Amino acid sequence: MALLQIAEPGQSEAPHQHKLAVGIDLGTTNSLVASVKSGEAVTIPDIEGQHLLPSVVRYMPCGNHLVGAEARTYAASDPDNTIISVKRLMGRGVSDLKTLGDEAPYQFDVNDGGMPYIKTAAGNKSPVQVSADILKALVSRAEEALGGELTGAVITVPAYFDDAQRQATKDAATLANIKVLRLLNEPTAAAVAYGLDQGKEGVIAVYDLGGGTFDISILRLNKGVFEVLSTGGDSALGGDDLDLALADWIAQQLDIDIDGNSVSRYLMEKSKQAKEVLSGADEATIDLEIKGRKQSITVTRAKFDELVSPLVKRTIRACRRALKDASVEAEDVLEVVMVGGSTRVPLVREEVKQFFAREPHIKIDPDCVVAVGASIQADVLAGNKPDSGMLLLDVIPLSLGIETMGGLTEKIIHRNTSIPVARAQEFTTYQDGQTAMAIHVVQGERELVSDCRSLARFVLRGIPPMAAGAAKIRVTYQVDADGLLGVHAKELTSGVESSIQVKPSYGLGDVEIAEMLKSSYLNAAEDKDMRALREQQVDADRLIVSLQDALIADGKQLLSPDEYKLLESEIEKLIELRNGSDLVAIERGVAALSKASDEYASRRMDHSIQKALQGHSIDELGESE
Repeated sequence: MALLQIAEPGQSEAPHQHKLAVGIDLGTTNSLVASVKSGEAVTIPDIEGQHLLPSVVRYMPCGNHLVGAEARTYAASDPDNTIISVKRLMGRGVSDLKTLGDEAPYQFDVNDGGMPYIKTAAGNKSPVQVSADILKALVSRAEEALGGELTGAVITVPAYFDDAQRQATKDAATLANIKVLRLLNEPTAAAVAYGLDQGKEGVIAVYDLGGGTFDISILRLNKGVFEVLSTGGDSALGGDDLDLALADWIAQQLDIDIDGNSVSRYLMEKSKQAKEVLSGADEATIDLEIKGRKQSITVTRAKFDELVSPLVKRTIRACRRALKDASVEAEDVLEVVMVGGSTRVPLVREEVKQFFAREPHIKIDPDCVVAVGASIQADVLAGNKPDSGMLLLDVIPLSLGIETMGGLTEKIIHRNTSIPVARAQEFTTYQDGQTAMAIHVVQGERELVSDCRSLARFVLRGIPPMAAGAAKIRVTYQVDADGLLGVHAKELTSGVESSIQVKPSYGLGDVEIAEMLKSSYLNAAEDKDMRALREQQVDADRLIVSLQDALIADGKQLLSPDEYKLLESEIEKLIELRNGSDLVAIERGVAALSKASDEYASRRMDHSIQKALQGHSIDELGESE
């Protein structure tokens, strides 16, 4: 007798074949793992019932290590071997760490690739290795709870994470023996958690205020496609800054001298506790004991709101910029999602509500919402929902381009372009007989290469020798669903090609990305003028080089001594003008040299024709037709 296969709608037809997949929120302060159980996405606790895993690893001389809450207890007593907030170090080089200041108080060593290694009692550890140890703890927790080996995981990353940081995250997963189904932007995961991907089509805003950073993402759901229209934020603003504002006020009111890190940390911890109390009460009393002296102070919610209001308004300004980038108005936003522990602050919720003129989604624990969304996407990608038509498209944070003559940046894929994406553009050679072309891949919004980030270099060789401008080199930029870049160059007539997978050992952090965007806005007019100048200089160079080559070839044959000297003099004048910064003067100099060389160019053409016709009769030419 045939048996019917019974399954819940949208679930696998064979429940016993259900694939175990999880969503992982690899956070700066805390990390979580979530899975879909019986159709419901939930975070997975440890044996003690704790859902949050502190992102802390302590290394010991014996080679063993501790992860999580147990490791965090050693943060003050053994700071050199207890690694916290390792996410801030992901994808960075040693030079980048200088921007972190006190956030990275470790001893570093450097390998040949430029990746920083943290010196610990158990040996040198890279940020990738530390992250892998956190991921292993989460996977172990999940496999124990789910009763089997994982098929794969969706790991979330900040929207601002660049190529290097995404690659570092994937490398950490590889070390932890995790198959990465997808790297997913955290705001996108949050929207999925609330089921907004299944709702009516339209624009969605995700407001993410964590402990150390703020992100705002504008998404659009259209015909089953979940697209990120724009991202923005403030990478130097978070809940820690709210705590600091209150801590400074307390120190001022009680005349406390913050003369060391220990006192500062103590006040910050007390301020954090008071902030949490004020989320549900009108006032909080803070009891302090510093250097044996006991003091107390009461702070009202109104006072706290006054202290942190400028910081909250900064997040609203970032929201306004993100909407402008997405070319939408606040009233166009259908849904608002709030993510991050700091969104529990009543003032934050009120300001967001007022700005978007609608109630934000706060039902799901803001600490858990990202992991929950990632697990839903993991369930789809693992094949447990074969009828799901959900497709998620993220965006790249900064434009990807190529260096052209004059040190100029030609943007090939613009920022906030949905990924995966492939774009191609054709270029040509600069000089006669050129047989190779250097490809310099850059990332940034400025017009000059020197103001952008260098990602990779490679050379296309074997170009057939031909006149300048005759060769056609097609350069293709391809960004996959995880935000990783591949560049391919091909000379179309000969078919010679070369390519590179851009996998740098370090790259930009969200601070640098935010600064680069800010810099592009502030210097837009100056950059435009500088680009025009460089382009004019390139035109001048091209004319100078071609005339100098021509004079060497046949100048003395076709020109009188006086004409030769005159043309040399005009070339010298243009060289002098080209080395200056007067755009109009260079333009006039190019025009003057072109006019001065017109007669010489005409003689060269006549000479070339005569040379080609030498030894042939008119009758022969007629017969050839």
